Amino acid sequence: MNWELAAEKILMTMMGHLGFDIEVSGERMDSGLCLHIGSEHSKSIIGKNGDRLEDIQYLVNRILQKHYEDAPRVKVDCDRYRQGQEGDLLSNVKELAIKVAQTGKSVRTRPLNAYYRRLVHNALMDAPVETHSPQSPARYKRVEISPKIE
Repeated sequence: MNWELAAEKILMTMMGHLGFDIEVSGERMDSGLCLHIGSEHSKSIIGKNGDRLEDIQYLVNRILQKHYEDAPRVKVDCDRYRQGQEGDLLSNVKELAIKVAQTGKSVRTRPLNAYYRRLVHNALMDAPVETHSPQSPARYKRVEISPKIE
């Protein structure tokens, strides 16, 4: 069994044990694989602000990495929730970058998990600003967007 099928099976099994009847479809992406969950219980699966969905994704990746060490990270989405969140986040940080470049004053994002912080850093890589996240053991951290020092 390849790692993509294994990821789907892990997700299906886990959600079945939790009592959810779901449909899963996989979508290959540049960064790996995104598993889309379809269910009538979407709100329960997504949780408050996507926290449950993040936990499900974390567990799928931990189990997958245990069996397939070379497997890339798998993204788990439910009813395109993450897709919408990512679009909103990227739109927001691009506006913040423009504001920082115009005013010369640094701003910080709301606390973000590692995946969303990476999206922010990558989205603003070519912008006239610098980004950095503080070193700390916290799971959620803010990204500071500062004017680029030349």
